[in-house]
This record gives sequence, C-alpha cells and structure tokens, in this order.
Amino acid sequence: MTNTYTLDMRFDAPRPSRGRGDDPRGRGQDARGRLNQTRGRAAESRSGAPTRRSGRRIGVRDRRGRGLRSPLLPQSVPAFASRSDSFDVTALEAFAEIDAHWHEQLIGLDIAVDDIPRMLPRDPESIQWPDEVTADGAIPLARLIPAGVDVTGQPTRAQIILFRRPLEIRAKRGADLLELVHEVLVQQVATHLGVDEDTVDRGPE
Repeated sequence: MTNTYTLDMRFDAPRPSRGRGDDPRGRGQDARGRLNQTRGRAAESRSGAPTRRSGRRIGVRDRRGRGLRSPLLPQSVPAFASRSDSFDVTALEAFAEIDAHWHEQLIGLDIAVDDIPRMLPRDPESIQWPDEVTADGAIPLARLIPAGVDVTGQPTRAQIILFRRPLEIRAKRGADLLELVHEVLVQQVATHLGVDEDTVDRGPE
C-alpha cells in the first residue's frame, strides 16, 4: 500500500535575521510546515485531495502471559519519529532555501510525499521521461503536476511529489539525503517556473 500525504508548506516571507542569517545550519528555521494527516491514494492525479484508505491490522502476540511490552520511548520524544517523519523534516529544510529566494512565485505550489512512484516504464531501456519527471534512469525520484482543472471543473494547484524510498536508497547519510532532495527540488521548481536550475539557486534578479 502506498502512503501519500501533502506537506502543507506554510512558509513566511523572508525576514531580517537575528544573527543566524549567514549560518548554513539555520536553513529552514523560518519554515513552519504542518503535515496534512490525509494519507491514502497517491496524489498524482488531478481529481482532488487524497482519500483515506484503511490499512491491514497486524495482531500482537503475548507469548508468555506477561503483558505486551511498552515502547522504549514515548511517542512525544523526537527519537520516536519514523523514517517518513524524518524525511518530511528533510523535505521542509531542502525547500526552505528555495522558498527564501522565490517565495512570491511559489505561493501556488504544494509539496507532497509518496513512498514509491506508481508510474514505472514498461521498457526501462528506452524510457524518455518528460521534463516534469526527475528520474535516475528508469526510477522516478519526483514528479511535477502542473495546475489545472479536476474532473468536477474545480481548479487544482501545482504540486511536486517527492518519492521517499527511491530518494532514501540513493542517499547513504542524512546530509546526502538533504543535498539530494534539494537538488531534485531545484530541478522541479525550475520546470515549474520555466527557468534554468542555476537561476533557481541564485534567485530572481
């Protein structure tokens, strides 16, 4: 089952820094992203918001009659965060630097996360992906869905979908993942804005 959810990118316009503006570790400090808890069908169509799908319930056995073990860490502790939660934080941080340059132009753009891509080529040897897809060979890493109109005639927002597992597989360390996600987002935003990747990095003139 594929879990899909949209990152509600609530970014403020860039503000004057209080001493950390030149510190690269401060990237994403102004990013206040809330995770939309809607999970379910992949948001790769223009049919509206994802819908919830019920998952398979896994039973837990109590072999020796001693009761079920409790988690080592409470869920409120940061170390309890799942890999998908950690990826969300990485995506927010990677996008924050781009948003700092292009905030006004990216107001109508959403960022979504999907575990794996659903669009795979029938012939991996001869696949030629469109500009809207960032891929490593035959494996898509991200996809841009332009703004349009859904089946009910309602306007839809532009959306970049990051494919979490292919990205994580290609990054061995956390810093590598941040760099890779940032690079993929630069390519996707460049396609969305109709500019080259160097311009995205530099910001508007």
